Amino acid sequence: MLDITEAGTQKRLAVYLVRDLDAVPGLGRLGPDALAVSEQELADILGAAGKRQLKTLLREQGVIAGIGNAYSDEILHAARLSPYAPADSLTPQQVAELHTAIRQILTEAAERARSADLGKIKAEKRAGLRVHNRTGEPCDVCVTTIAQVRLADSAFQYCPTCQTGGKPLADRRMSRLLK
Repeated sequence: MLDITEAGTQKRLAVYLVRDLDAVPGLGRLGPDALAVSEQELADILGAAGKRQLKTLLREQGVIAGIGNAYSDEILHAARLSPYAPADSLTPQQVAELHTAIRQILTEAAERARSADLGKIKAEKRAGLRVHNRTGEPCDVCVTTIAQVRLADSAFQYCPTCQTGGKPLADRRMSRLLK
């Protein structure tokens, strides 16, 4: 198994030669593969998560494996959902839209990665992003300026019009400094 990870400035490469994938550190703690989760399984996961925010939940590999920071931004934008929405508050229609967005975004990303040279995977990933790392640029859907929220160790981007009804989300890192 080959594991290539690039998150911000962190770059990691790991190679494992094992007879059983469960012998690879961390694999046993992964949740179900995001592309394999049915709509009902997703509804069950969201319901069990309670008031946890969607953005946080989608990034957690132990809950649903394979999404991460960038694709969670893209999925939430495609589903027109606020990153701060409580997981258990979604209507059945919103769960269906989230499920469709997960499948669409990840399938398209996998196709781009498969067709790219190893050295160009990151560039191919960026080429397909509509909101992630596009702070200050216009949304492809509504032309509203893409906004950003900085957290302690990361940031996320979203469209205020498409995802939060025009309401800007609080940048919690800055909010603490201003108190």
